[in-house]
Amino acid sequence: MYEDFASKLAATMWADFDETPRRADGPPAEITDLNTLVIDGNFPWTIVTVETDEGVTGIGEAYPSPGVHEIITDYLRPVLVGENPTDVERLYNLMRESLSGRGSQEGVGTIAISGVELALWDATGKLLDQPVYQLLGGKVREEVAVYADCHAGEAMVESAEEGQEEETYEPEAYAQAARAAVEDGFDIVKFDLDVPSGREIDTLSRHFDPPEIDHKERVVAAVMEEIGDDAEIAVDLHWNFSPETAERLCRALEPYDLAWIEDPLPPENTDAMQELKRRVDATILTGENRYGRHGFRDLIEDQAVDFLAPDVPKTGGIAETKKIADMAEAYYQALVPHNIGSPVATAATAHIGATVPNFVALEYHAREVSWWEDLLARETDFIQNGRIQIPDSPGLGIELDWDVVEQHRKE
Repeated sequence: MYEDFASKLAATMWADFDETPRRADGPPAEITDLNTLVIDGNFPWTIVTVETDEGVTGIGEAYPSPGVHEIITDYLRPVLVGENPTDVERLYNLMRESLSGRGSQEGVGTIAISGVELALWDATGKLLDQPVYQLLGGKVREEVAVYADCHAGEAMVESAEEGQEEETYEPEAYAQAARAAVEDGFDIVKFDLDVPSGREIDTLSRHFDPPEIDHKERVVAAVMEEIGDDAEIAVDLHWNFSPETAERLCRALEPYDLAWIEDPLPPENTDAMQELKRRVDATILTGENRYGRHGFRDLIEDQAVDFLAPDVPKTGGIAETKKIADMAEAYYQALVPHNIGSPVATAATAHIGATVPNFVALEYHAREVSWWEDLLARETDFIQNGRIQIPDSPGLGIELDWDVVEQHRKE
């Protein structure tokens, strides 16, 4: 008798606990369509939309990649239409299973899944009237730091005078760009160091001779002399160096106490990265070309780097990135997410940064895009003085200005 009573009581309690969004007639919300569009920014920003029969549209973003639209509309749309959008974890695994033979573990399949996953979280937050950070467990901070990617000479060519392009690769140009970023309020600035020096070299060998190393050091020295202690300095090597060259370059940069040296070696070889970290006195960061918690496991367990840089709309989405951060926290590693996206990807990354303690800063890669902030339907800038105040509105807490989106839409 007691067991029968307990079973009935438990069933009643769980029935009352079910808060799945339902219409007045009972059934849960359903996904009615998925689609994509591309904004022609400094990268092709792929926006993903998830429509529901509740009139709620979730907005996400997938990392710029060919084939994303076809995967989402031809393969993922038939799988998700009719499903409850608030079952984010289940639908994430369902998408992975449906693409299991087409690259759902890494690459463009995971990228497409990531874009949809972001949109599902946005839709879920709107349906439940909660911000995404609350659905992830709540905030540990009210704002997140943003660092400015100042690129390299190549990104400065657009504003260079005709015939002066080569000068944009000189150390003085980097120093000027750093000063401009600091004046905009950024506490961390980053530059690319895998750039031309004006000399003919064999880049395929990944070997740099002393004059090339000297050029990279002079760039860092010029930036350091210009901004001093006004901001931290980081550099990106984009996997373009052999272990011996990366070691010599890292040693040359040791006196400058950089915030981090990003991707000094190709991303596939954790052993090589771990050996480099052991041999140099530098903070090493990598991760933008790793996928999911499984792709980060050896980097974390072997403590092969100091900082991890997952890209949220590329590595699996919001929940997967938070799981990576949680794994990293057990080994005292910090998160510095890669981000070349629109305000949508940036907002999604900010929500993760609000919820995990081991978060340093997220990347902002679009200072030269004058209309980046205009994409948002809001009165104040989303990024202010190198910070993002975590929005409290439901979902990702942002809405796109669709008129501005249409102005910059890529056909």
